[in-house]
Parts: sequence; C-alpha cells; structure tokens
Amino acid sequence: MPKTVLLAGAALLGLASAPAWAQGPVSGTITDARTGEALPGATILLDGAAIGTTNPAGAFSLAAVPAGSHELRITFLGYEPLVRAVQGRADAQQLSAQLQPGGVLTGEALVTASRASDRTATVYTNLSKQDLNKRNFGQDLPYLLDQTPSVVVTSDAGGGVGYTDIRIRGTSSTGINTTVNGVPLNDPESHGSFLVNLPDLASSINSIQVQRGVGTSQNGSAAFGASLNISTLDVRREAYGETQNSFGSFNTWKNNVSFGTGLVGKYFTFDGRLSRISSKGYMNRAASDLKSYYFSAGYQNKNTLLKFITFSGREKTYQAWNGVPEPAITGNQALLQTYVDNGELSAADAERVRQEGRRYSYYTYDNQTDNYQQNHYQLHLSQGLGSDWNLGAALHLTRGFGYYESYRERRRFTDYGLQNVIIGGDTLTRTNLIDRKWLDNYFYGGTFALNYQPKASSAFQATLGGGWNRFDNDHYGEVIWAQYASNSFINQRYYFNTARKTDFNAYARATWQVLPWLGVYGDAQVRRIIYKIDGVEDDQADVTTRVNYTFFNPKAGLTASLGHGQQLYASFAVGQREPVRADFTDRQPGYAPAQAERMNDWEGGYRFTRADLSFLGPNTAARVEANGFYMTYRNQLVNTGQLNDVGTALRTNVARSYRRGVELTGFVSANDKISLSSTLTLSHNRIQDYRDITYDADYNPVISAEGRTTTISYSPSAVSAHTLEGQPLKGLRLALLYKTVSRQYLDNSASDNRSIGAYQVLDFRVRYTLHPSFMKEIELALLVNNLLNREYVSNGYTYGYVGASGRQETFNWYFPQATRNFLASVNLRF
Repeated sequence: MPKTVLLAGAALLGLASAPAWAQGPVSGTITDARTGEALPGATILLDGAAIGTTNPAGAFSLAAVPAGSHELRITFLGYEPLVRAVQGRADAQQLSAQLQPGGVLTGEALVTASRASDRTATVYTNLSKQDLNKRNFGQDLPYLLDQTPSVVVTSDAGGGVGYTDIRIRGTSSTGINTTVNGVPLNDPESHGSFLVNLPDLASSINSIQVQRGVGTSQNGSAAFGASLNISTLDVRREAYGETQNSFGSFNTWKNNVSFGTGLVGKYFTFDGRLSRISSKGYMNRAASDLKSYYFSAGYQNKNTLLKFITFSGREKTYQAWNGVPEPAITGNQALLQTYVDNGELSAADAERVRQEGRRYSYYTYDNQTDNYQQNHYQLHLSQGLGSDWNLGAALHLTRGFGYYESYRERRRFTDYGLQNVIIGGDTLTRTNLIDRKWLDNYFYGGTFALNYQPKASSAFQATLGGGWNRFDNDHYGEVIWAQYASNSFINQRYYFNTARKTDFNAYARATWQVLPWLGVYGDAQVRRIIYKIDGVEDDQADVTTRVNYTFFNPKAGLTASLGHGQQLYASFAVGQREPVRADFTDRQPGYAPAQAERMNDWEGGYRFTRADLSFLGPNTAARVEANGFYMTYRNQLVNTGQLNDVGTALRTNVARSYRRGVELTGFVSANDKISLSSTLTLSHNRIQDYRDITYDADYNPVISAEGRTTTISYSPSAVSAHTLEGQPLKGLRLALLYKTVSRQYLDNSASDNRSIGAYQVLDFRVRYTLHPSFMKEIELALLVNNLLNREYVSNGYTYGYVGASGRQETFNWYFPQATRNFLASVNLRF
C-alpha cells in the first residue's frame, strides 16, 4: 500500500500540466515502512471511492486517472492511512509508497493485536473488502472464502444461502476461532459460528484474516485448525451511499442499502446498513428468509477513537439439516427398501424419494422451521499512549433467542411429562404433536490489548491482552399442540436446563528483530474455563455438569530474510480446548466421558513476494508460498458420523491422531490485465489405534477387538482452488474459479461405502464497472455456479446397526449441492 500511494501521488501531481482530457494509468507497490515487506490487500481510494486493493504481491494498478485534482488515500489494517493530493496526466506513472505502523485512529488496535504478520512465523491469508465484494452476491460468508487454502464449504439447502459450514484442514467451525473486532463470535457451548444468524455480514466487513493451525492467541474458544479474524472497524472520511441487489436461481434475492456520513464536525462518523436475503433453496422445502442491520457511531480525535457498533440478524429457515437418504442420490431401489424395512423411512417417504430424487426433503410440516435472532452490541476504545504505545479495549453484549418448531408423530405422553389418555375402554399412550425447542441466552464481557509499537525502531514489538466473558443460556422445550391434549396446557414446558460458562484468558506476545535478517516470535496464553449445566434434557435425562479447565498455550517462531522479497519461517504452538456441550449431554453408549483436547502444531515454510518482475512483462507481480504443517493430537474429539436431533455432529475422543501436509499457494499478475491464483493442499490425516464401535439389534455397543490406523472423518487428502481472471476491456473482468476436493469419509472406518466422493466444481464470474458522471460507480455482475452442471454432495452423516435382515446395515444421509445456477447483481455506489 505505501508504495502505491507515493507512486500514485507522484504521478497525479505531475498531471497538472496535462490537457484537461488527459487520462493515464497509475501503478505501483505498497510496503511496510519498517520491514520493506509487501502489504497485500491494502485499500486504494480515489476521491473517497474504493477502487481496488493491492494484490498478493502488494502491487496495484489504476487503469486511468482523469485530468484534474484528486485525493488518493491508501489504508491498511494496523497502519496509518496515507493521503496524497494528485493530478491526472496523460503518460503512465510508476509509484511506490510505504505505510507507517500505527492504525490507532482506525480503531483497530484490538484487532491488530491478534493478527498475524510476516514477523509472527505463522501461515495466514488476508482478504480485503474488495476481495469479498467480488463474490458477495448473497451467499453466506464461507462461500466467499472458498478459494482460500485448505477450505471446504457446504450448504444444507444446497445453494449457499441458509445454514452453511466451513472446514479448514478438515476442521469444522467448532474448531475455527471466529472473532468480530476482537470479540468472540463462536457459541461458547457448541463452539460453532452460526453465520446464518448474521446474514450479509460480509457487506459490513472491512477485512478478514484467515490463520491456519493454532495461529496467534485469540479471545474466545481455542483455534484448533484455524481462526477467522473479522474487522468491521472501517473509518470512511467521505460520505457515501451504496445499494447491492442480486437475483438468481431458486428465487434467490439479496437487497441492501448502506450509508455513511463521513466526518461530521471533524470528529464524528455514522455508518449503517439494512439487508434482506431470501431463497427457496435448491433442496425442496429449504427456504430461507434472512434480515439484518449494521450501525456504528464513532468519535475520533487525534489520539482517541471511541466507537459504538450494533449489528443484528434474524433468520427463518425451513429445516434442511436431515439431508437425503443415499437412495435419493443413487436411485438404488433395493437399498431404498432396506431403509423402509428398518423404519428409517416410511412407505410414503420412500415414494417421495422416488418422485423428488436428490432434492428430496424429509420434512413436510409447513412450519418445520428454525427461527433465531441475535443482537450484538460493542463499544470500542482505541487510545494512543504517547508515540510508542496504544490501547484497544472493548465491552460487548450479545443477546440471542429463538426456537425451532417440529411436527412429531406417535410420541409417548410420558416423554413429555404427560398422562396417558383414556377414551372409553382404550388407553392411548402416544400422540402426534408439535413442539418448539428454545434457546434464550446472553453473552457479555470485555477484551483488551496493550500494544508497544515504537515508530523509531522496528526491532521489538509487544502486546499484552486478554478478556473475560460470561455466557448464560437457557434450553427448554414447549408443546404447542397435541392431537390428544392429555393434561397439557398452552405452551406446556416439558424440559428445562440452564448453562453458565465463564471464560478468562490472558496472553503476552512479542516479536524481536535480533539481526537485520533474523526475527524471533514468542506468544503465551493462559485460559481458564468454568462450565456448569443444571436441569434435564429433552429425553428427561439429568444433564447436570460441573467442569473446570485451565490451559497454558505457548507459541514460538523464527523468521529469516533471504533477500529482497524472500523469507523462511518456522513455528511451534500448543492449542488446548474443552469439549462442547453435546460431548457431555449426547454421549453415546459405549463411549467414555469427553476429555479436553491438546494439539501440538509445527509449521514451516517459504515466502517469495515481488512486485517488479519485469522479465515477465511490464508491471508483473508474483507471490509464492509453500507451507508444511504437522499437527499432532492427544484426545482429539473426532466425528463419529452421527448427528443429534438438531444436526449437531456427535464426537468421541481418540487417544492419538495427527494431520500433516503441505499447502502451496501462488499468485501472478501482469499489469492488472490478467492474474492467476492457485492453492493446493495435500495432507495425511490419521487416527492411530482406532477401535470401531458398532451396535447390535438392540442398539447395544459392540467394540471391535483390534485397533488400527485409519483416516480422520471429513478430512480430504487433497483440496485445491484456482482463479484465472482477466480484463479484456476497461472495466470488464472475467474470471474462472475451479475447486477440487478429494474423497471424504463420513466416519472413521475409512470405508468407501461410508464416504463422500471426490468432486470438482467450476464457477464463472463476470463484472463490468462504469463510472458515470452522476454517481461514483455502477457495477453489473454475474456469477454462474457449477458451470459444468455436476451432481455432487459436499457433506453427510452415517450410522448403522444389525437390521431386520439380521445383518449389519449402514444408513448414509447426504447433502446434495445445486447443479448449474446463477446469481446476477446490480450494485450502485454514490
């Protein structure tokens, strides 16, 4: 970013003497003023309008800067913004700029405290607002991250709207630490990040850093495979207005309106957004109706920024978390009959499978819906403390509440605390009914980060940070209708339990440039968890739980500069985390009580970044990285392949397991006319001495006699993503996006008949940008997903037992993804 600003500034200053009609290209490179390292993802603004970002090599290119005076601004998370007054001129200009560390006035001291850099010897990917906007047609945030390394995404409804999930290095969202402005987002009990509760959050995101492995110390649940560090703390000094409108297959709509006042009275800024997303879904009866808002109000003075942020989402989704039975995918009628013979499907269900095929929905009740609202409130302070210190602190409150409604057939009265019904001389023990299962919770606390960032010297930097958070959550169920009412009353409550979880953590981190070419990184975190559950679950089982954990998580690394744009790095980190709620409340017969997990993470690699590879052509930039990882586990909690009644994966501890592999990423761009980015992950994911648990005809557990080494469930051995983008005409960008995922196993048996087949998906994207005189920008865009019309599944689950035939039967359920579909958008910026 810095180089870009200076280059652009110098070029534009010289344009004053050019004719009024003159327009010329401006290109350059932005780097860190301390280290000289490139800054990919820095935002370039011309006259207050964001017109692009630096590429992975830190380079940027403006196709044409009109004649006249302009303001060129370059911003990057953790750095002071750079502003230049520029003039347009006819000839091409080469600029370079260096950004100074700081960023106190952006309000992001808390965010930068937990972000990785080239000095922390960790592996990460930075994505800017512009990177996200390229694919932000209304799909959930995981789909916007699909082209980053080691990522696999899936959608219950098949089209990326509604419930979605992301896995990184085979780890699901329960092992991915997610923060928004340094505030934990993961549900403290399940550890999952349910982004369906925050639809269109991507439209308010300023930047995301995806760290893989343990990464740096974070607030909230432990990073056990990756972390998503989200920042919405953008300060836009110019007034703006935007609207994004998309329409596509499955009657998918996205509409939003965003606004900002810019600086008001020199000190105040106000920003807001209203969004609506709806879709019928690819799967039958898998509709989503999603609404959200975002609002922030900030006060900014020389050394102080105080900012209040509130954002909320409300979702209503038809339940699609059951998936479809395997015969709906394969058309195997004999297998379909096996599902019927064993009571997994009724005869009517089987007939619907034949009619609906892979788009079959298990549920037919018209209000089989999930309804949830989540309101977030954050108060952020960034305070400069002299020239070398700054403090970031935040108070936060999240209010969540909602239910899912279900029609239940032939349920026992006694399971709901009701009396049997006597009609004449007959005693009825079962009834059809409708119930609602509720969550009602508060999550609140505070976080802080004290940063030492001397501007005079880059040799030593340090951060002391941490947080205290409390989660209070009520779980309960109500019967709202019954065919035979028994002794029930309106909204009969049939179970109730409450959970309280307190999480405290403190960390200290420092980087020290021992020699001009050698840097040292150290990070240590202490985390304390107190978790209590009181009451009964829906099966009337007492789920009273008392557990406490104290974890110490050290991290260390080395970086070595090999010359211009080249770096070697290596690190070691420890991550530990507690089991999730379902590990306590849904423990299956034959499995031992859940234990805390520990991971030792070894990372090492090579980075090459250059923005001046003239031998490949003018303005050619490249970035290459090769990273190796070896993550060893003690008592890792792995998926058994089964789900509970709300679609949560059931897990069990395994004594020893590991993930090891290599991640290769590359990017090359020629004069902003054509670019290619690729990433490939090859990994070996194994459980050692694993013992299968199967079940007899009475569903009693039978433990296999021999232990063996087997593949960890949901862990593909190869994942790749490739994007080829070109600009054949000014303002017109075409892109092909190709994704491949190898076979994944539904459980830990490594059996092909309990697996998800390998798949490849090709998407096509086109964007055309206009800059008319009456507004800043008009963008017309089209995204064609699954261009080759492949039928594939990306997720599933399995279970088995001795069936009616007297043989061991396996029942697989899958989540099919949409065949060829499209999303088109019209985006206006004022």
